[in-house]
Amino acid sequence: MHQEKIADVIQEVKKVVVGQDRMVSRLLIGLFTNGHILLEGVPGLAKTLTVNTLAKVLHLDFNRIQFTPDLLPADLIGTMIYNQQAANFEVKKGPIFSNLILADEVNRSPAKVQSALLEAMQEKQVTIGDTTYMLDRPFLVLATQNPVDQEGTYPLPEAQVDRFMMKVHIDYPSKADEMEVMRRMANMSFSSEVNAILSKDEIFDIRNQINAVKMAEPLEHYIIELVFATRFPAQYGLKEEAKYIQFGVSPRASINLNLASKAVAFMDGRDYVLPEDIKEIAEDVLNHRIILNYEAEADGINTRDLVKILMEKVPINKSVTLK
Repeated sequence: MHQEKIADVIQEVKKVVVGQDRMVSRLLIGLFTNGHILLEGVPGLAKTLTVNTLAKVLHLDFNRIQFTPDLLPADLIGTMIYNQQAANFEVKKGPIFSNLILADEVNRSPAKVQSALLEAMQEKQVTIGDTTYMLDRPFLVLATQNPVDQEGTYPLPEAQVDRFMMKVHIDYPSKADEMEVMRRMANMSFSSEVNAILSKDEIFDIRNQINAVKMAEPLEHYIIELVFATRFPAQYGLKEEAKYIQFGVSPRASINLNLASKAVAFMDGRDYVLPEDIKEIAEDVLNHRIILNYEAEADGINTRDLVKILMEKVPINKSVTLK
C-alpha cells in the first residue's frame, strides 16, 4: 500500500539526511495536501539538502532559487525576449516552472519578488506578457528563512506568511545525529544518490485517499475551539495569555489543521483522525498565524509557547453546539 511506499521514501531520504525526520514528515504532509511550507532555522541544518533529496526520491522536477536583494520578479517567473531573427517576442519561462521550488532565504528579496512568488503559490499560474501559463502539478513551494541575520532582509508580511500551510522550526541535531552527519559529510567519497520511489500518479492517488480520511464531529469542533481560543483567549480562561495576542489566526488555520491532521492519520496507517493527530501538527499550523504584540516580545513570549498552552487548556468536548 501507499503507507509502505511513504515509509520507503523516508528511509531513502535518511540515506543522505540525518536527524531531520520531523522536517521530512512535514514536507510530505505539505506535498500530499497541496500546502506550501516555510522552514525556519539557522544555516547548515540541511534544509536545502533535504528538499533536494526529497525531490529526487519523489521523481519530481526541482529548482532552487536563491533570493537576493537585487532579484526581480522576471528572474522568478520569466519574461518576454525579442528574437531578432524571427522579429517577434518569445517567452522565456523562469525557474518557477517546476514541481518543487526551494525559495532559499525568501526574506532577502524585496516585496515585489515575494508577491510574485506568493501569487504563483495561491493561483498556481503565472502571467507573462498577455498570456497566463498554468504551473505543473504537483506544485509546492518550500521557502526557507534565516532567523539569525536580519540585516538587509525584508520580513514577510503577516498576511503573506498566512499563505503557507505550516511554518516548521528546524532545531540543532542531537549529539549522536551530529556525529553521524560529521562522519558522512567529512567523507569525500560519500554518495548522495537515492532511488525514486513515488510517481506523480501515486502522489495524486495519495491525495485522494487522504481526502477520504474521516474526522469525527467532536474533533472538527475541537479544531474550531482551538482557532477561536487564539482570537478570544479570555473567553477560554487564557487571561494571562490574552494580553500578548494582538490578532488570532485566520480561517486558513482551521482548513489546514483539518487537512494536515488527516495526512498525519493516513501516514500512520489509519483512515480516521485521532486527537493526537491534531495535537501533533497544531504547532506548525498555528505558530506563524498568531500575531503577538510588543509586550510579548518584551517578556520573551513566542507563538510556539502560546500554542502549547492552548493545547493544554482547550478541552475536547464530546458534544458541542456551534454558536
